[in-house]
Amino acid sequence: MRQRRSLVLTLLTALAGAYSLIPLAWLVINATKTQPGLFSSFGLWFDDGHFALWDNIRQTLTYDDGIFLRWLANTLLYVVAGAGGATFLAVLAGYGLAKFDFPGKRGVFATVIGAVAVPGTALAVPTFLMFSRMGLTDTPWSVIIPSLITPFGLYLMWTFTAEAIPDEIIEAARVDGAGEFRTFFRIGVPLLGPGIVTVLLFSMVATWNNYFLPLIMLKDPDWYPLTLGLNAWNAQAATAGGDVVFNLVITGSLLTILPLLAAFLLLQRYWQSGLAAGSVKQ
Repeated sequence: MRQRRSLVLTLLTALAGAYSLIPLAWLVINATKTQPGLFSSFGLWFDDGHFALWDNIRQTLTYDDGIFLRWLANTLLYVVAGAGGATFLAVLAGYGLAKFDFPGKRGVFATVIGAVAVPGTALAVPTFLMFSRMGLTDTPWSVIIPSLITPFGLYLMWTFTAEAIPDEIIEAARVDGAGEFRTFFRIGVPLLGPGIVTVLLFSMVATWNNYFLPLIMLKDPDWYPLTLGLNAWNAQAATAGGDVVFNLVITGSLLTILPLLAAFLLLQRYWQSGLAAGSVKQ
């Protein structure tokens, strides 16, 4: 019975792995094809006699005066300012909520839990109306400012901080004369490293893949992130007489996911420990 259960789990794991990897394999293989090769060869096999990956990358980076590089720079701006700022605020707020008592703390907790349950798309239209009245639409701030609020990251740092930093360490630092900010940056931040990286990864992925918010906030293509820019290319390629070729859309999609893959490969050990750390009391 134990061997049969193991076989079933192995098969299910293999199916889940294939479901996740086949689209990535399709993207890599088709990024090596020319425009005619995309429609003349099988999707999960290379085009015989033609390996156009480097040409596709060069064309993608130089097409339309290098607009892809501008979209990449915009995305990096949104990630650094939005995801980085969201992580910093989540760490500060999570530490304060976990280690300080104040009136209304339960109300704050209920508000955070309720905000976690609200999908971001439900707030997109009210956010657009508010930013429109302030004259911030079609600017980078219309994407960066909403990205600074991450209820899930705040809740994660709150629960992580409660277990990762013993109260005795904070009390010892206060007895030694350390101020609250010094205690936080010298003692709290090093102990919260795994949790900080975890929140940073979640925020970075959410900001990098953000599509709906920039779609309603931005009209100027010069401020598009990669998600919106590639969608505009795909719409042009699908239009009769469109001057964008599909192989550039596919190659651009491949280049778009490479930074995320690199980030996960470099930070996965911190991410894994960040999910588990603090779940068991010492």
